[in-house]
Amino acid sequence: MRQADPFHGRRSVFQITEPLISFYEAVMRGTWSQLEQRQAAAVWRRQQATFSSKVVGPHFESLGRSWTAEAGQEAFGDLPAEVSAGSVTDPGGRRQIEVDVAVLGPGLPGEPRRVLSLGEAKWGAVMDVRHTERLRRARDLLSVKGYDTATTVLACYSSAGFTEELTSQATADPHILLVGLDRLYS
Repeated sequence: MRQADPFHGRRSVFQITEPLISFYEAVMRGTWSQLEQRQAAAVWRRQQATFSSKVVGPHFESLGRSWTAEAGQEAFGDLPAEVSAGSVTDPGGRRQIEVDVAVLGPGLPGEPRRVLSLGEAKWGAVMDVRHTERLRRARDLLSVKGYDTATTVLACYSSAGFTEELTSQATADPHILLVGLDRLYS
């Protein structure tokens, strides 16, 4: 599947959307000879981290984007016009800030494009305030580039939960949204 980066007009990311094919490419393809030699247990021990990062992680990110597209106005104050992954250039840090769930409002003539939400998704990791700090930096950089980020929601999607500090931060700030498995699947 081709997915356009909403913050870079000509940049796209191509992603295999079928988890079984992703599993084959990430885990099995390079270890086929060991699998034929019935060394599956050893292969699996070696490939578990790859499975998590190349198969489960990207699938969890796509679940976050799907939930976001359906949550819409209740979660973000407006209906999303575009939901995708993206990257924000950080010239000060000379790096790209990856955004797993970028939610933009409709483009209106003569007005800056609204960024409804910037989100990060983590499978198997408890999220903390460092994740919202990264998202804040991305939001601030987009503001400088001319996007409307006045009401941008910083969203954290986690299968493993959130630290007490992040939960407290979200309770105090209506522009921080925590989405755990219970909310993702409700």
